[in-house]
Amino acid sequence: MNAIGPSLLRFSDLVGVGVFAVSGALAAGRKKLDLFGALVIAVVTAIGGGTLRDLLLGRLPVFWVRDAIYLPIILGATIFTVLYTRFRSPPVRMLLVADALGLSLFAISGAEIAQEVTRSAMVIILMGVISGVAGGVVRDVLCAEIPLILRSGRLYATAALGGTSVFYVVQGLGAPHRLAAGLGMLTVLTLRMASIFFGLTLPVYEVRHDRPEKSAGFEA
Repeated sequence: MNAIGPSLLRFSDLVGVGVFAVSGALAAGRKKLDLFGALVIAVVTAIGGGTLRDLLLGRLPVFWVRDAIYLPIILGATIFTVLYTRFRSPPVRMLLVADALGLSLFAISGAEIAQEVTRSAMVIILMGVISGVAGGVVRDVLCAEIPLILRSGRLYATAALGGTSVFYVVQGLGAPHRLAAGLGMLTVLTLRMASIFFGLTLPVYEVRHDRPEKSAGFEA
């Protein structure tokens, strides 16, 4: 039995897939892709992270093959997004907010799923991060964008790392598993929203090069 309960884990997974599908469809709309293109981007965004997680953990067949309900949810979320944006212009930050919600849900459910396979804290936390960020990376690459996790100083993978760490530590301290999961999701969402709306960033690492000097007839 899953630590936070099979029904809650499944609910988080289903909602996470739907929200990530919305973010994928919005990204496709910004790039003016056709309806098939929008569906492709929605699919890879929604299932990319969970698929990679399951492959790394050896959980085969992967989750969306084992349970076919995920694909209709992606299709429904995509159709809803396309119809909604036909009549109303979404807020500029709607894509980022939708992605943040998906990130918080998938990161914690991914960590919980990893607990079924291993007790390694590092693996559990890493699988949560991969579940949350991998789909968005594929989406951004296919849309010819710099992936969010690589954008200078932005809290994305760091937010997932912080949330999954909180989930694991709070659970290890003996707190109810649902409380640990809730606090983990809240941590991810808070950090990501702080980055989106208040510009919270990590320090940027930069190597400064000294000005090359001319000597002995050579120039660097």
